[in-house]
Order: sequence, then structure tokens, then C-alpha cells
Amino acid sequence: MFGQIRSRLMASARRPPSPRLWRACTSACRSFSEGRRFARAQDATAAVEFALVAAPFLALVFAILETALVFFAGQSLEAAASDTARLIMTGQAQTAGYSQSDFKTAVCNYLSGGLFNCANGVYVDVETYSTFTAINTAPPIVNGQLNTANMNYIPGGPGDIVVVRLYYQWPIYVSMFSDNLSNLTGNQRLLVATSVFRNEPYGG
Repeated sequence: MFGQIRSRLMASARRPPSPRLWRACTSACRSFSEGRRFARAQDATAAVEFALVAAPFLALVFAILETALVFFAGQSLEAAASDTARLIMTGQAQTAGYSQSDFKTAVCNYLSGGLFNCANGVYVDVETYSTFTAINTAPPIVNGQLNTANMNYIPGGPGDIVVVRLYYQWPIYVSMFSDNLSNLTGNQRLLVATSVFRNEPYGG
């Protein structure tokens, strides 16, 4: 009995596999070989990696450039406020009878160069206070918008405390994160330049 079983097993081992089994094995081996070649292929690796990082990288570069431009614009506005405020501090604006429009023209002459839309975008507010502690430093923002209703031009006289403020709504184009540069509605940032001083005794 055991001899018969052994003879059958040996005959089965010597028998060639069926065509169906052979085709299945060949297909599986071919798929495995192709998978190994695909895993080893590195022809377009750089292109794929660049496509994955290009969008966030370019967005980060533009955000850095825009942040630098906003700070540069803010410093330019501060320089304009400091320089034109001397017209009031020394009494030149009062003696010449400057109006708010005349003073804004002096500001725009300082900001000439194309960085600002001064004629339609820069707002001037000149106020006089009795003491330095009475100065209101809150920005005039109401419901996310610049409120220009209470902006005046009061340059004061000799010895008066004067605050000169310049406002500009700078557009923000890159908004990568929820906490972006804009502090006004419509993706705009309010740039504020302030100069606080006491008028000189210019004798007028």
C-alpha cells in the first residue's frame, strides 16, 4: 500500500504543470518584475519632488516679499510724517496759511515715486491736544473699515501739542495663513504713521 502511494506521489511530481497554472505563474512573475523595475526607476524623481514643494515654496517666497514691501512702505510713510510735521512744528504751515489739502500736497511731494497712490489713498489727520496724556492713539477703524469722518487739520499755535497722523490702506495679495497681514476688510492693511511734538515758539 505504501508503495503505491509513493509511486503516485513520484508520478505527480514528475508531471508537468497544467497550462492554466503555468500562465498564472508567468503573469505573477512578470507583474513582480515590472513592479521592481518601477520601484527602482528614478528618471522623473526630481520633477515629481519639485511639483510637490513648488506651490508652498513659491507662496512662502511671495509672502516674504510682500511682508518686506509692507514694512518698507510703513517706514516710508513714517519718514513722510516726520519730515512734513516739521512744517507745522516750526510754524511754516501756519504762517503760509496751509489748509488740509495744502499739507497733504506736501506729504504727497515727499512720497512721490510710485509706491503710494497718494492723491486717492493717503489720509491726513492733524489734531491739537492740551496735554500729552490726552492724546488718543486708537486707530480709526470701525467695522473693519477706515473711518475718515473725524479727521481734522488743526495745526495749533506756538507751544501747542500737535499730533500728525498719516493713514494708507495697503492691499494684501498673499494670504497663506489665517493670521495674515490684513487688518481691514477687503484684504487691506492700514498703515499708520504718527508724529507727536510741541510747536516751537515761532512767534505767530
